[in-house]
Amino acid sequence: MSVLDIIVWPFNTPAFTFAGVPTSWGEVAGFITGALCVWLVARQNAWNWPIGILNNLAFLVLFATSELYADSGLQVVYVALALYGWWAWLRGGAEHTALPVSRTTRAQWWWLLAAGVAGTVLLVWVLTTFSNSTVAWADAVTTVLSLLATWGQTRKKVECWWLWIAADVIYVPLYAYKDLWLTAILYVGFMALCVLGLRNWTRSLREDERDRVVVA
Repeated sequence: MSVLDIIVWPFNTPAFTFAGVPTSWGEVAGFITGALCVWLVARQNAWNWPIGILNNLAFLVLFATSELYADSGLQVVYVALALYGWWAWLRGGAEHTALPVSRTTRAQWWWLLAAGVAGTVLLVWVLTTFSNSTVAWADAVTTVLSLLATWGQTRKKVECWWLWIAADVIYVPLYAYKDLWLTAILYVGFMALCVLGLRNWTRSLREDERDRVVVA
């Protein structure tokens, strides 16, 4: 048994059976850390970033063993974005203060659209050419949407929640198709938490805008 097999083995060990399918400890770890991470994001708590890194590591192994290669590779990018987001939330505001919630500008939307289309096409080509993926388009689209949403999250753009919701709508049936039922249920919960996050961030944004008007 290789060192990699020894590391991966606990993640692939069945914890229990759900919907007639064995559920691994890796999926359980992803469920717990993922739910906690999104709840903390919704509350604008910076501890979501280190918890999110633990979630990324669990899902990296889980998705790789489920042949969701784009989603697996995405976790590495998530870790890098999490480190940046952690700093940005704490020190990315004016004069290195905490970062406030803001709106995505029109120019940023055009940039996101261009990056999304180009990224999806590139990922589909990579997956169909260099892997045995059977869900190349779904894997690519959700990966790109998640990356764009994460960028918005690092900058506290309120519209990032809409991108997360769009990704989760695809993720739920995708994970069910791959027999990752616990993860599919987790992403249903993510959608509910996204609605909560959207509401909380929108309220925070309006309060900041109102305060700026009063000061002016």
